[in-house]
Amino acid sequence: MTRKPRVIKPSAQRSAIMRAIKSRDTGPERRLRKLLWPIAPFYRLQARDLPGTPDVVYRPRGLAIFMHGCFWHGHDCARGRRQPKTNVEFWRGKIARNARRDAEAVEELRAMGWRALTIFECELADEAKVRRRLKRALA
Repeated sequence: MTRKPRVIKPSAQRSAIMRAIKSRDTGPERRLRKLLWPIAPFYRLQARDLPGTPDVVYRPRGLAIFMHGCFWHGHDCARGRRQPKTNVEFWRGKIARNARRDAEAVEELRAMGWRALTIFECELADEAKVRRRLKRALA
């Protein structure tokens, strides 16, 4: 017999922690921008007029770059596969919705004639590889 996971409502402390998580100008975003600047400076940040609000935008080149956290966007890496221990169904649903929303934003951008590049947080461990991807995308 399998037990149904227990759904726990967030406590005030958990809610405060979640509110403190930044959605822009995060550490991985700053690292990405540090890699981008020598390659192609003068980008725009957080383009709210584009689907998915890309983190970095090169309008003349038609390139939108998304910097995704592995856990939050369901990446296929150790951090992305990690499962929360409480409120499991809520988090599975949230991460699935995030991934679905990401895919829809990329499709909308492509329909508008834009190119989209997604970089996951774990990929920043190999900066040389990320730098090569960025150079190819910006060429």
